[in-house]
Amino acid sequence: MERTIIDPLDFTTRIAHLWDKDWLLLGSGDVDAGRYNAMTVAWGSFGVMWGRPFAQVVVRPSRHTFGLMNAYDSFTLSAFSPQWKKALGLLGSKSGRDGDKIAESGLRVVRGVVAAAPTFPEAILSIECRKLYWQDMDPGHFLDPAIEGSYNGSDYHRIYFGEIMHLEGSADFRG
Repeated sequence: MERTIIDPLDFTTRIAHLWDKDWLLLGSGDVDAGRYNAMTVAWGSFGVMWGRPFAQVVVRPSRHTFGLMNAYDSFTLSAFSPQWKKALGLLGSKSGRDGDKIAESGLRVVRGVVAAAPTFPEAILSIECRKLYWQDMDPGHFLDPAIEGSYNGSDYHRIYFGEIMHLEGSADFRG
């Protein structure tokens, strides 16, 4: 799919819709090393931190992606047209520990332009990030008690901030 470079400072989209309704595919690891994974994510944010455009993602320690996020310095986020929703469902429900779920999804893996992490030629949006910061979520800081219901008392997310280093979108990306 033909994509053009987008300046991260010019990137506009329906942010809540992109995360909550369309979902994104989080790629982690190193394609050249043959050690990578992808998982569907629906929680995160975009913005500016430390004077840099960033993407923020969260990953639970129980996920296979967690170890890859910790071991490597980049990650990617990819958005897809609606025809790939079933593949994203599979990638969000199966573990990469148990087999090649990416191949099963029908997606093809390529190394990012600047990130070692995987991205996908089928994506209509590809965001490549360099990790800047991480922090473990502290349930003692939840101000709304209902948030605890997302955790059943354990497996709290690790939060990662990544500087957006490269961003591409196709004409199909509705932004």
